[in-house]
Amino acid sequence: MTPLPQTRTDRAWLPRRLLVTRSARDFAHGRGIVARAAASGVEIVELAGDRLTLGLPDDPRRAYAEAKATLAVVVAPPSRRRLQPIAPSADWRVDLAEGCPAHCSYCYLAGSLKGPPITRVYANLDEILDGLPVYLGQGTITSRNEARAHEGTTFEASCYTDPLAIEPLTGSLSTAIAWFGRWRADAQLRFTTKFADVTPLLGLDHAGRTRMRASINPRAFTRFEGGTSPVAARLAALGRMAQAGYPVGLTIAPIIAAEGWEAAYAALIEDAAAALAGVPGLDLTVELITHRYSPGSKAVLEGWYPGSALDMGTGNRVTKRTKFGSEKQVYDTATMRALRTFFERRIGEALPAARLLYWT
Repeated sequence: MTPLPQTRTDRAWLPRRLLVTRSARDFAHGRGIVARAAASGVEIVELAGDRLTLGLPDDPRRAYAEAKATLAVVVAPPSRRRLQPIAPSADWRVDLAEGCPAHCSYCYLAGSLKGPPITRVYANLDEILDGLPVYLGQGTITSRNEARAHEGTTFEASCYTDPLAIEPLTGSLSTAIAWFGRWRADAQLRFTTKFADVTPLLGLDHAGRTRMRASINPRAFTRFEGGTSPVAARLAALGRMAQAGYPVGLTIAPIIAAEGWEAAYAALIEDAAAALAGVPGLDLTVELITHRYSPGSKAVLEGWYPGSALDMGTGNRVTKRTKFGSEKQVYDTATMRALRTFFERRIGEALPAARLLYWT
């Protein structure tokens, strides 16, 4: 397979503008985000109220570009602070932010979040974290699951965002990691990322209660992940976090059954094994997520990324109905069987100490 050029960056993401609501300015965490953005030369727009006034152009492509270049500092309302289960990853979803600055042409947020794709970060982080203890022991994915009970009650911080992508401005991930480190409870924070600047996290007193996972794909397929760090940098960052005593993981997602996938993913798994070789007491998990999409997300993504080479056709696909009654396109049974057999075998050979958490 001929490698394709990568269009990624290791530079910290900076929005073109930051919107801050009136209520967000009442929180020290929100004011800190604004101060860091201003010091980095970001345009600061102080809104008179709590409604986001975006002022986006009518042209859809320009509107998308401007939304992606906007960070909003807002307050998470009580409804957002009531946690929801997030199977199969963790007991509970805890949102530090919503939205992501990356440009992935398979983006799952396209079918989950409404409105323009701006990134919203929550100023009332202390309120969010202080509300977590009531959920201790109440989940079903790890809290009451014999196979994963040793993880404790798990809280997933990357369902609706990539928290490391915005960490240089927000500091929210560092704050959450330190909070979990102080929380003397059987609990774990989890996040997955396509970014690589973990330097601010390495010296934190995490007490082993945060698991970082690197979201990875072969180089041939990372052309669909615009604006993210190169996979080699993500794996190197994962190795640094493991050396710093963090539990770590691989999120291989979305698995794309395109031509040459076996050789591409075999090389990826070998690269991951090399990046983690020699880590003492390595605590490694693997999550395997195949590519899928809904009719709604497909329509949004084709509007955001016209001309993308990502295959969202009907070949080797079947329709699957979710428990909520919606439909999504997944790989057919034969393709799924071939993928799963391959990954379980190759991971077992290259990373024998890894625990495979789930396949979906």
